[in-house]
This record gives sequence, C-alpha cells and structure tokens, in this order.
Amino acid sequence: MSWDRIRGQDAARRALLTAIDSNRLGQAYLFVGPDGVGKRLFARELAKAFLCTKPPSKMAACDRCPACAQVEAESHPDLLFLRTPEGKHELPVAAMREFCANLARKPTHGSRKIGIVEDADDFNEESANSFLKTLEEPPPGTLLLLLGTGTDRQLPTILSRCQIVRFAPLTDADVSAILAERGIDDPVKRDRLARLGGGSAARALALDDDSIWEVRQKLVEGLTGPRPSFQPLAEVWAKFHEDAGKDKTAAQRMRASLVLKFLIEVVDRALKISLGVHISGADAVEAGRLRTFADRVGTDGLVELLDKCVEADFHVERRVQLILVVESVLEKFTRPGTRPSIS
Repeated sequence: MSWDRIRGQDAARRALLTAIDSNRLGQAYLFVGPDGVGKRLFARELAKAFLCTKPPSKMAACDRCPACAQVEAESHPDLLFLRTPEGKHELPVAAMREFCANLARKPTHGSRKIGIVEDADDFNEESANSFLKTLEEPPPGTLLLLLGTGTDRQLPTILSRCQIVRFAPLTDADVSAILAERGIDDPVKRDRLARLGGGSAARALALDDDSIWEVRQKLVEGLTGPRPSFQPLAEVWAKFHEDAGKDKTAAQRMRASLVLKFLIEVVDRALKISLGVHISGADAVEAGRLRTFADRVGTDGLVELLDKCVEADFHVERRVQLILVVESVLEKFTRPGTRPSIS
C-alpha cells in the first residue's frame, strides 16, 4: 500500500493496519475529518491494496498491475463510488438504491468488493433508510467506506453501524510539502498558502489562483477603508460566487469558506495590532490599513466580528444559503459608526 502518498494520518493508518493484522477488520467504516486532509486518497489506496493482483507484501499495492490502474481510473468493476450529484445538497435515494444493487452482485475478480460513499454528510432520511440493510448486513466480502467531516453530521442510524476512523487536519509542513509536489516552487508562497489552508491541502491548492487574491485585495481594501460600503463589497462577493458555476455546489461552498477565511485573517491581524502584537506577512500598505481599521472598530468590536465570521463559516459547512451567509457578515463590517453593534 502506498502509504508514502498519505501525509499526516499515522493514527488512521495504524488503526486500519492493526485491525487487518489481527483479523478484526470491520465491514463498514466512517472516515471523519476536515475536507482536504486525505480521506479520499486513503480510501482509494486501501481499495487498491485489497484489489491489487500482484501485491509485493501484505496490504501493499504494486501500482503496476491492471487492477491498480483500474482503481486509479475508477473503472475497477469491484470498486464502487457514490457521490452527491453536482447541484444537489443531498444524496438522492435513487442513486443509493443503484449503489446498493451493484454492491449486491458477486465480485468480478477475487472475493472482495469495496463501496466508497464520498459524501456521507449528505445523507437524508430517505437515502439513509435505503442504505440501512446493506450497511447492517453487507454482502460477503464487501467493505464499505464512508467519508464525512464529523460524527455530528451523521444520522444516528448511520453512525451506530460504522466504526469511526478520525483524520486530523494536516500540519502546515505537510500541506507545504503537498504544494511542492504539485509544482508550487516558491517557498514563501507555499508557506502562506499552507497557513491559510487551515490544515487542508485542497483549500491551500484552491488558493493558488490569481483571481482569488484579487477578490481578497478588493475585500481588504473595501473593509479596512474609512467608510466601508456594503453594496460594492456584496457585488464583489456575488460575482466571485457566480463564477464558480450555478451547478457547482462544492466549488461555491469552497469559495464562500475562502472569503470567510480572508475576513477572519483580516480581523485576526487587526485584533493583534490592537493588542500590540507584531504581525508578519503583511506589506506596509496593508499593515497601515489594518491599523486604521483596528483603531476605528476597537478591540471589543473586532472580537465580535471574529465571532461572527467563525459562526458564518460553521453555517457554510452546514449547507446554509451561501450567498446570504457571506452577505450577512459583510453587512456587519459595513454598519455605520466607529464601534459597530453586532448582534
């Protein structure tokens, strides 16, 4: 198994390998952790190790046989994926029924069949109920891997039938190393992307986009100016949201979270300035804007703004209407007065 492709998840790796070595591998596992920390890669590599026809050692994939190539291409007949369709917020029951029907068929090669539910957070009651029989009594040789962000997002009927494997946020060093592997050569740029990625390689990679930094600059300049205006800032955000595509729900959610992370970064830096803490990574112009912003809003106001941003980011992850969530935060930033009232 190509463990070297998976960074920062030693605890998850030990949990699975220990279960396999002791012949206590369960039939259904729920991988939980933030987006972009390696859950999908881990599930794919685990599937490859089970389906490889020429393993060099136990639970090690050769990465050369036709089976390994099919896993990489997602075309192996004994490896099934279930994802939320683009533009949908929930897993449709029809897709779940088809997934379960395919799992019920005998393996084409060998004795193992693997089903990966990539969007376990998106179960609704109907699709979850349709999955229960398969989850309780998987066909012989079937391994079910469900990927989600947290146990609090799962329905009790799903949670009670899975063994939990937790995936931690990546360290900045791990994220930076992944960025280097993806061709980002500038170490200063890597370090900044890794820091803003918040433990997620996917988020850090998404930030490697000039248009995103243009949006950040417009937001920072607008919000830290002497008289922030809601309308132009809302227009900047709306265009950024729309550019993700009308049916690209995941991309829209990522962009909403990125904007909120930018706002959190701005407020956090301004708060440090108000407390007399030195900040690094900001040029002289931006540092001056942040200092003016901190003086205008005040320490208490900055703390309240920070709470509002963090709360909004929580709602983004819960699929609340993205455009409205971010606009509500921008409205708080642009209220008249030197000490905004935030409720």
